[in-house]
Amino acid sequence: MLFRRTVLASFAALALLPLAASAAELPDLGGKSVVVVTENAYPPLQFVDPKSGKAIGWEYDAMNEIAKRLNFKVEYQNTSWDAMIQAVSDGQYNIGMTGITIKEDRKQKVDFSDPYMRSQQFMLVRGEEKRFADAKSFGEFKDGLVGAQPGTTPFYTAVYEVLDGNEQNPRIKLFETFGATVQALKAGDVDVVLTDGTAGKGYVDASNGALKLIGEPLGTEDFGFIFPKGSDLVAPVNAAIAALKADGTLDTLNKKWFLDYKMGE
Repeated sequence: MLFRRTVLASFAALALLPLAASAAELPDLGGKSVVVVTENAYPPLQFVDPKSGKAIGWEYDAMNEIAKRLNFKVEYQNTSWDAMIQAVSDGQYNIGMTGITIKEDRKQKVDFSDPYMRSQQFMLVRGEEKRFADAKSFGEFKDGLVGAQPGTTPFYTAVYEVLDGNEQNPRIKLFETFGATVQALKAGDVDVVLTDGTAGKGYVDASNGALKLIGEPLGTEDFGFIFPKGSDLVAPVNAAIAALKADGTLDTLNKKWFLDYKMGE
């Protein structure tokens, strides 16, 4: 319940951001093709539906609606998280989406859209975990291992807010994808994965009690789409995001994916 209140409060906070566009004011991109890259490993933002095998999620719905309103055609492609920012920076893709935290150092390589979602990080653990209950007690549990992707917000949060500030700390086990960290957690190879609540809730809901979220939020982060530096898509996409906020479309997507949707059902 704490998580649900936090998520809804975060949505409400974003709803108070300036709303500068309506549907009638949106530019027409003339049916141009736009290549959007994602990882498909971040439920419920984007993931492969275990029942249908199709790629679905909040970000797909949002991007499809943005494409419709701006009149462009979307081609979706996939790449790993560790390659995504550089690939978008190099112009291999027009837009990147995978719950990417807006950070100043990343702005040196890519342009960000305005934030479309605000989230907070939590500790994801096995359902039977009783050895620690929050970041402080985990930090004191010297045998505990963290699974993380290098270069991500959860990695740096684990290093600087949970452990000792040493990025080479052997208690951190590195994995290529977020999904791999969760599999390692389930298998007992690591003891905790740090994740924003959106992805964490998706995995908890699909775990049948095998996973749970513990502790207080460890930080707040805003998500944005990324573009090559100087992209002429940034302003139109920002206008579309503002319109989706203004007319309640984002609220509808939030309800669909964070409250109503149950993975695997």
